[in-house]
Amino acid sequence: MPNKKIVVRFEDVSFEYEHMKPILDAVSFSVREGAKITLMGQNGAGKSTIFGLIMGTLKPESGDIHLSHGLTIATAKQVMPRESHELTIREFFQHCFDRKVHDIDPRIDEVLEVVNLKGHEKVHAPDLSKSEAISDKSQSFRDRLIKSFSGGQQARLLLASALIQNPDILLLDEPTNNLDKAGIAHLTKFLVEYEKTVIVISHDAEFLNAFTHGVLYLDVYTQKIEQYVGNYFDVIADIEVRIEKENRKNAQLAKEIQANKDKMNFFAQKGGKMRLVAKKMRTKVEEMEEEKVDVRKEDKTIREFHIPAQQDIVGEILGITSFTRPMWSSSAPVDGIKNHKQSTQKANIHLKRRDHLLLSGPNGIGKSTLLESIAKGTLKGAHIAPDVVVGYYRQDFSTLNFEDTVLESLFSVAKRHFEQHVRSVAAGFLITGDMVHARIGDLSEGQKGLVAFARLVLQEPGLLILDEPTNHINFRHIPIIAEALNSYDGAMVLVSHVPEFVAKIRIDEVLDLEK
Repeated sequence: MPNKKIVVRFEDVSFEYEHMKPILDAVSFSVREGAKITLMGQNGAGKSTIFGLIMGTLKPESGDIHLSHGLTIATAKQVMPRESHELTIREFFQHCFDRKVHDIDPRIDEVLEVVNLKGHEKVHAPDLSKSEAISDKSQSFRDRLIKSFSGGQQARLLLASALIQNPDILLLDEPTNNLDKAGIAHLTKFLVEYEKTVIVISHDAEFLNAFTHGVLYLDVYTQKIEQYVGNYFDVIADIEVRIEKENRKNAQLAKEIQANKDKMNFFAQKGGKMRLVAKKMRTKVEEMEEEKVDVRKEDKTIREFHIPAQQDIVGEILGITSFTRPMWSSSAPVDGIKNHKQSTQKANIHLKRRDHLLLSGPNGIGKSTLLESIAKGTLKGAHIAPDVVVGYYRQDFSTLNFEDTVLESLFSVAKRHFEQHVRSVAAGFLITGDMVHARIGDLSEGQKGLVAFARLVLQEPGLLILDEPTNHINFRHIPIIAEALNSYDGAMVLVSHVPEFVAKIRIDEVLDLEK
């Protein structure tokens, strides 16, 4: 886009948190109007920090950030603010604008279509005729309270709240996390047709390749950004070629350095004038050492791991004979809750060791709520055997205490309280160095996910309950996680909207909430 003006320019921008964790070191890059850019980098590298700097919610330590005058910028929050829970959908979207939008209803319908939300809603209206139910459907949907939606649906409402603003710069952080294939297709079409600037953080390679014009690559080790032009797959190929070239160069230099060191040591032992030759060779070796390049380490994946299953349990671990799920009437009034009904369903689930259950059904049908009630022991129709240790992975990470350090969080669940063991498990999930002393709340969402998996390994549970365990996780880690879950010897209940991930895991039973 050579003829388009530059709308974002970073000029020698540096940023660090509390003078302890450098994120950016004299970073410079620019983004042109209408560009569709992927922001890449390892979990915790600082991608979300760059969004904060562009939004103005964070200020650089040094350097300048230039934005074109009068630009509008929008981004989607990761978690629904508590103060929004009592708003209706219509009120929620009105809050996205500084002034009242009088024709907001059709705009709401349009963005909800993009995030594939309305199409997933099941409308149950036994007291209305079919025609009355259809005519009232859109109106009642916009009058539902935000708190009446599942966590995954709320995430899609947050995404829609950015899209509805039609901003000059749209910043999207993992927008496909709570979308199924149809939802990703809708969003992709929207982004391809969107004429303004988009910067996206995502681990979904196919999604990125559908609309990307270039990549900003943030190196977690150098704190620098490299800028690439081209579609996502082309850029990844370029980076792989460069890594291979860097490795070859370093291998050749290492060979020459060792040969020179051998000669240097030989001449140094001869004494006399030979020592001067050895000194010159030492200088040459030092120069060659400096020529070696730092090969990027972003492509590091977590180690293969095993979640040990609790050994002292026999017989049934989890039994489910009935469960409840919500039913929404299309005639729901403005409070969005009055016509909320509970439907009791019978089930015949009896999980023993090595039994893996998949909980399926569309977003909003109550999968996360059901998992939570099982984990907390509040579901009347479910029974967990006494003394069973439950490992519960929540997609919002609310099982983690955000005030704990990583080390405190890991020790709080570890069955074996040996620091060497805890640190070794943590290292397998790329949790090393000063990161173990960081607050959970200061970690990126991807890093929180890795801490949650490390906790499951240390906990050695008899029952695993997993709610969307691939959200926020780097796509390179996902096959390793799938293999660990596939070989887990305890009982497991899984919810996942990623069919490719589920396909890699042995599933013995399926409980379809829609049926």
